[in-house]
Amino acid sequence: MNTNSNSYTIIYSAVLVVIVAFLLAFVSTSLKTKQDANVALDEKKQILASLNIRGIDGQEAEQMYEKTVRSTEKCGDKVYYVCDVNGSKKYVFPLNGMGLWGPISGFISVDDDKNTVYGAYFNHASETAGLGAEIKDNQAWQEQFQGKKIFKDGSNDVALSVCKKVDDPTTQVDAVTGATLTSDGVTNMLHKGLKDFEEVLK
Repeated sequence: MNTNSNSYTIIYSAVLVVIVAFLLAFVSTSLKTKQDANVALDEKKQILASLNIRGIDGQEAEQMYEKTVRSTEKCGDKVYYVCDVNGSKKYVFPLNGMGLWGPISGFISVDDDKNTVYGAYFNHASETAGLGAEIKDNQAWQEQFQGKKIFKDGSNDVALSVCKKVDDPTTQVDAVTGATLTSDGVTNMLHKGLKDFEEVLK
């Protein structure tokens, strides 16, 4: 075959594309099990972080998760976790919402009274470093949620919020400085996400 012809170039390119596609598919399939395991481990670590269990990796996280998470329950089509921390029952609820640049998510743990926040962990897909990304990176900010109330006395509406100006320290947390839209996204995520579990919380 004439290597300078158009037909040779087309056939060569087509064969090369097929080979590369096959190799990529093979690598992706080969790594899928490991990738799925890593995703599952990361979620377990996030659940543990919402229970104020942090700084552990790998096998230790797996063991702590098995020791702490007693059961997985459903509320409608939503999953939540019943946990035991030093003999005290805790409930962990998953949350999903939108920040400034993309999805945000998290887990919030609640005491057995189903109203007092025990701990919280938040994550994001693409928030701005040093600003919106603080919802994930700033552990001290996440710790502000500890002890806050989900509901005000006598109300069935979720009151737990992130605010630029805290008027009610029992239900409100200071917003992330310079990240108003992301902070609003966390509030919306809390209100919508916890409302999904109102049958459990009430």
